[in-house]
Amino acid sequence: MATTLKKKSAGKKSSKSEGKAGKSGRMIYYFGAKKCDGDGTMKPLLGGKGANLAQMTKIGLPVPPGFTITTQVCIDYYDNKKKFPKGLEDEIAAYVKLLEKETGKKFGDPTRALLVSVRSGARDSMPGMMDTILNLGLNDETVVGLAEATGNPRFAYDSYRRFIQMYGDVVMGVQKRHENEHEPFER
Repeated sequence: MATTLKKKSAGKKSSKSEGKAGKSGRMIYYFGAKKCDGDGTMKPLLGGKGANLAQMTKIGLPVPPGFTITTQVCIDYYDNKKKFPKGLEDEIAAYVKLLEKETGKKFGDPTRALLVSVRSGARDSMPGMMDTILNLGLNDETVVGLAEATGNPRFAYDSYRRFIQMYGDVVMGVQKRHENEHEPFER
C-alpha cells in the first residue's frame, strides 16, 4: 500500500476552507485490476509514488493493488495538532477489505495472509527522507503460514526479521544511540 504522508513544508499553509482532505473530500485513492482512481497527473495530491503507481496501473502494467492516502491528509494531520482526520481509519479499513477481495488474501489470516508495504512519499522527491515498512501483516502466526506456503522457512523468517527491524526503527524509534554503538537488532 503506498502512503503519501509528508510533513507540511515550512511556510506553506493549507486552506482551512478546503476542509477534510481538500476540495474533493477524498482521503484515499485506490489502484487495482478493476479500479484505479488516480493517474500520473495527480502528483500534488498523491505524491510521486502514488501518482506513478496509479499511472502504471492505468496503462496496464502488472502493479499489485494498493491505495494511496493523499498528501492533503498529512497537511490536515499537522494542521489539527497531529490528529487524524475524522473517518480516515474507517476508510483505511474499507480499502484493506477491497485489497483482501482483490487478492483473495486476508490481513492476519495465518494461512493466506495479506502482506502490505507502507511507503511514505511526497509531492517532490526527497531521497533518503522517507521510510518504508515492508511485509506489514507478518506476525508469529502468519510467518508460519508463509513458510509453509513458500516451502522456504528461511525466507519467511528473514522477511519477518526485516519487518520487525523496519517497524522498530520507523515506528518505535529503536535506533543506536551513538555512532560507536551496535545496531540494536544485530543480535
